[in-house]
Amino acid sequence: MFHPLPLYVGLRYVRARSQKFFVSFITWASLAGVGVGVAALIVIVSVMNGFESELRDRLLSLGAEIRVIAAAAHGAPSARSAPLDWQDAARRARAVAGVVDVAPYAELAALAVRGPEMLPVVLRGIEPQQSASVTELGTSIIQGRLRDLVAGSGRVIVGELIAERLGLAVGDPLTLLVPTVSADGTPQGKLRSFTVAGIFEVGLQEHDGTLVFTPLEDARALAPANASGQGLRIRVADALAAPAVAARLRAALPRVYEVRDWTEDNASYFRATRIEKTMMSLILLLIVAVAAFNIVAMLVMVVTDKRTDIAILRTFGAAPRRVMGIFITQGLVIGWLGVALGVALGLTLALNVETIEPFLERTFHFQILDSEVYYSSAIPSEVHAANVVAIAAAALLLTALATVYPALRAARTAPAEALRYE
Repeated sequence: MFHPLPLYVGLRYVRARSQKFFVSFITWASLAGVGVGVAALIVIVSVMNGFESELRDRLLSLGAEIRVIAAAAHGAPSARSAPLDWQDAARRARAVAGVVDVAPYAELAALAVRGPEMLPVVLRGIEPQQSASVTELGTSIIQGRLRDLVAGSGRVIVGELIAERLGLAVGDPLTLLVPTVSADGTPQGKLRSFTVAGIFEVGLQEHDGTLVFTPLEDARALAPANASGQGLRIRVADALAAPAVAARLRAALPRVYEVRDWTEDNASYFRATRIEKTMMSLILLLIVAVAAFNIVAMLVMVVTDKRTDIAILRTFGAAPRRVMGIFITQGLVIGWLGVALGVALGLTLALNVETIEPFLERTFHFQILDSEVYYSSAIPSEVHAANVVAIAAAALLLTALATVYPALRAARTAPAEALRYE
């Protein structure tokens, strides 16, 4: 049954101004510590969410959320392997719920040669009229034009890092060597000269330093017999729903096809990001833990200072649990007020990072992310409600646990012993 005594007395102790200076100082330090810790957690996690989202966008910028390729058993080069019906697979894929577009592609490992310089690249054949192939490529081109990529023209679009390393510009020739194996097992190679029609940049070395785009027909003409480096690139309505769509595609397509979504292709990137975010959250949560220990110290000193008051309450019939409630109330008010202030401060900072960052750079004359070193020179921030709730709940739990020991100590105060010298 609820009793108003613990709440009333606990709130009176919070508002009381007769406490000793040191106790009051620790009270405010505890409140500030909880607030700063919660705010730091919200800001850091939001910024890491922003970087994770930006990394995902860059990884998907020139790819597709889902790829359909030949299964490993069927994809091994063999003269007896029956050719796969990619048109039928594309028709089946388009009928699956969540699929936006389907486009064929081909990928070949090649060696880009220009003068004495050689660079391993991935030659990707696409159909420029298919949105699943070029939705992002067109917006990433910094030199040249996508429409110049015409089948049979012998033109390619290369990544910015490839162009820099090989000294390429629009209109320059580029020779590609595709390794093949003859029927008797002798290593051979196919050479073809291309013309650079454009240069793209997406800000990710995995793309800018390895990819070379050419029309699908030109790539297939260079492909070895029974090559397995072709398939379908599939766009979906929601990138985060790609694993669910991929599961439906596996059920709709024969077993000779393998379906891979972007979370499988880039699992190492996001596993590292999750581990980093978790460890950073645990480290910053220590700030809240230190503030919680300050609450313990403050409440212990208050209990010692209020021994006479506790003894009088016990003499008038207050049960030990009501005495516990008084100091639990006092600690919770201080801790939860700090959490509320921290959430407000953290959300304010996280939602205004784009404004705060330029202000700090102008005021202190430095650049947080140097554009010559990092692909992104701005700090992204993405606030997730679930993260804010989890951080606030963890901080509330820590501050609540901090009140238990002082409250138990107050409840065990013996009235006779406390009033002996009064």
